[in-house]
Amino acid sequence: MLREMGTRYGRSPGGYAWAILEPMGMIVVLSVAFSLLLRSPPLGNSFILFYATGFLPFFLYQQISLVVSRSIMFSQALLQYPAVTWVDAILGRFILNTLTGLLVIIILTTAILTLTETRTILEIGPIVLSLSLAMLLGLGVGTLNCVLIGLFDIWAQIWSIATRPLFLVSGIIYLYEDMPENVQELLWWNPLIHLIGIFRTGFYPSYTPKDISIAYVIFWGVITLFLGTVLMARYHRDILSNR
Repeated sequence: MLREMGTRYGRSPGGYAWAILEPMGMIVVLSVAFSLLLRSPPLGNSFILFYATGFLPFFLYQQISLVVSRSIMFSQALLQYPAVTWVDAILGRFILNTLTGLLVIIILTTAILTLTETRTILEIGPIVLSLSLAMLLGLGVGTLNCVLIGLFDIWAQIWSIATRPLFLVSGIIYLYEDMPENVQELLWWNPLIHLIGIFRTGFYPSYTPKDISIAYVIFWGVITLFLGTVLMARYHRDILSNR
C-alpha cells in the first residue's frame, strides 16, 4: 500500500489533489453542459448534485476495477519474493484505492451539499449499500481481468474498447425510468444501472428506481471474484513467468 501511494500519488505534481480534481472536473463539465440544454435536472433542482450521484459510484467502480486488473504487472518485482503473494498485490491496491475513492466521495458530496441549495436529506443506508456493491463489483471484475490480461496481453485493449460505452449506458446523465421500454430492457442487464439507482435514492428520498435488483449486482460481483480467484490461484505462476 505504501509503495502504491508513493508511486501513484507521490511522484506526480499535486499528488492526492488529482484524485479529487479528476471526478470534480467531470461533474462540473457535465453540470455546465447540460444546464445549457435543459431547464432542470431529471431529479431535484441541482444539476451538479444529480450528475455527482451518477458519476461518483461509477467512478469508484471504475477506479477499483482498473487498478486491481493491473496488480500483477504493478507488483511484478515484489512478487519475486516468496513472502509476497498475488493476494497481497491485489488486496494492497484494492484497499488503498477503495479508501481513496471513498474519501473523495465524502469530500465532494459534502462540498456540493454545503455550497449549493439542494435541501437534501441524506439516507445513509442506500448510499453505503451502493458503494459496497461498487466495491464488490470492482474487485470481482478487476481480479478476473488481472488473470485475463496476464494470460492474454490483447485482453487489455479488448476490454478497454468494449467498456467505453459504459459511461453512456450506466444512467449517469439520465434516469433509467425516462428511457423507452425497449431501451430499459437492454439497460437492465448492466449492473451499474442498479447500483447508481440505489445511490441516488440516498439523496432523493422521493425517487423510486424501477426494477432495481441488489441480488443481480451481488451475483456478478461474486461470480467474477470467484472465477478470478480460482484462475489466479491456478495460473499466477504462469503469468509471472511470461512477464
